[in-house]
Amino acid sequence: MNKNIKIILGLYIIFGSVLLSGCGILTSNELIANRYADALLTKNNEIQFRFRINNEILEGHQLYKVKVTIHDDRLAAAIGRREIVYGEEQVLNGEYIDVKGKKEKYIFMDPIPLQKDLHIQELQNMIEQNNAVSIEVFNNKKVFGRAFLTNFSSEL
Repeated sequence: MNKNIKIILGLYIIFGSVLLSGCGILTSNELIANRYADALLTKNNEIQFRFRINNEILEGHQLYKVKVTIHDDRLAAAIGRREIVYGEEQVLNGEYIDVKGKKEKYIFMDPIPLQKDLHIQELQNMIEQNNAVSIEVFNNKKVFGRAFLTNFSSEL
């Protein structure tokens, strides 16, 4: 009898672990395709955030917003702000991005001029190794997914 309780308890622990770890993976890594997400340093010393959203995962949720958060203090100072919401002017009017259409939506945010110069290697390390930038997909009811931007490229 005692052996059966241990087996059942073990199965509950394994099932709970798989369930909890699986939820985070589904909402973040599959929603925001990391291999297609990057920060680009343009030849005009501007930074542009680019990423792909998998609309199939958002099925049933027709409208959403995308927020980029800068976690690194030096990068936030260089950009001049900590948060950038995709389509900021539209968001102020209460509009959202629509899920309808293609399975995947590529989002190229407007390039932001850097107010302070950062060395290319320093910028690359911030983004690729130090979790300096995160992306969040949400609406006014819930957050669908979060992921850190871990790719960097440069036109220089």
